[in-house]
Amino acid sequence: MALFEKRLNLKRLKAMVGREVGLSEWFAITQERIDAFAAATEDRQWIHVDPERAARSPLKGTVAHGFLLLSLIPFFNLRNEVFSGRFRMAINYGLNRVRFPHPVRAGSRIRNRAILKAIEKRGFRKVLITVENILEAEGADKPAMVAEVLALIYL
Repeated sequence: MALFEKRLNLKRLKAMVGREVGLSEWFAITQERIDAFAAATEDRQWIHVDPERAARSPLKGTVAHGFLLLSLIPFFNLRNEVFSGRFRMAINYGLNRVRFPHPVRAGSRIRNRAILKAIEKRGFRKVLITVENILEAEGADKPAMVAEVLALIYL
């Protein structure tokens, strides 16, 4: 039986440590999405929301907020076949390390590559997992974001 057909348990999770556990489909970062994020967070810095001014900058156009990229991680991870529906519940526990090595321009497409880095038993049918998320921008030579996300999983 394939790995993805069974409910997760501690033994299956341990066998997955160090492995890529998800690669998402490409996802468009539109100016409309950037503008909506700016409105929701009150972060209306011109490099995000003023296409004319941003076109004259070294970045040659508007770019997504780093926190917009970070906020998409649950969307990517909950949609991937390893985690979706394979446990009772997951709670965001925090982050270890987050970096934004490459800007994501409006109109770009991104995808997430998830690697299970560690698991730690936290009680009966409960584990803390560390997932390294590498957000790739299509055509870029460096990742747009690398973030270690911690989640408390109820098996």
